[in-house]
Amino acid sequence: MLALDNLSKKINLLIKKQAALEAENNRLKAIIAAHEENEKKLNAKLASLDNNLVSVRMDNKTENTEERENMVRQLDKLIQEIDIILNTLND
Repeated sequence: MLALDNLSKKINLLIKKQAALEAENNRLKAIIAAHEENEKKLNAKLASLDNNLVSVRMDNKTENTEERENMVRQLDKLIQEIDIILNTLND
């Protein structure tokens, strides 16, 4: 009878430990999920900041009116070349 009581106590102790470990596991999963969500937000913010940085760099590079006009001419030339290529491909 004593062995049965000891076994029962050990089983109850193991059940309590398992419940505590499951609670800890759930808590850690919630923390991981929160960190993953935070990481996604930070990655999106980083991508946005990176895009803004490119825009700022382009603006800084083209502050000079002469440089801007040169860039516009180059873009117009590229567009004309693309139009020529598309017309050639359509023929």
